[in-house]
Amino acid sequence: MSNNRAALRYAKAILSLSEDQKVADETYNNMQLISETISDSDELQSMLGSSLVKSDVKKNALLAIFDKKINTVSQGLIDLLISNKRLSDFGAVATQYVKLYDSLNGKEVATVTSAIPLTEALKTQVLAKVKELTGNEASLENIINPDILGGFILRVGDIQYDASIANKLNVLKREFNTQN
Repeated sequence: MSNNRAALRYAKAILSLSEDQKVADETYNNMQLISETISDSDELQSMLGSSLVKSDVKKNALLAIFDKKINTVSQGLIDLLISNKRLSDFGAVATQYVKLYDSLNGKEVATVTSAIPLTEALKTQVLAKVKELTGNEASLENIINPDILGGFILRVGDIQYDASIANKLNVLKREFNTQN
């Protein structure tokens, strides 16, 4: 399991270094690519987390996957995580970097938890609503949780709107229990 505190520290350090070298935008694009690639591949996650696969094999695999697609700061992060035995946190560091960068640039991260994946049309509607509510642009993170049964839970910053069926059922249950 990834250590979010450590990932956040590495992300802050990489963001600072990227800003110093004036490549924060390029590193942002790299971190988006890295985060999406790792989260989309169970095999890659397994390889990064495996203690049986040697570090140099992991590094060569990552460099082959991201060959000429990532800058020197991002490549340096791979070396740093290997030397500190934290390569399993690579995806989490990339995700934290994206969140930090967005936050610094006034872009919110809207988390939508739904029972099924959102369609593109729904994503567009949610992003428009978030812009209306916050006044900021937003990126969308869709978390799938069948336990909410239907509807959605929208979280932007410290605002949460729960329109899930599970929540509505819980409200009804509480109302029935208080009437008895």
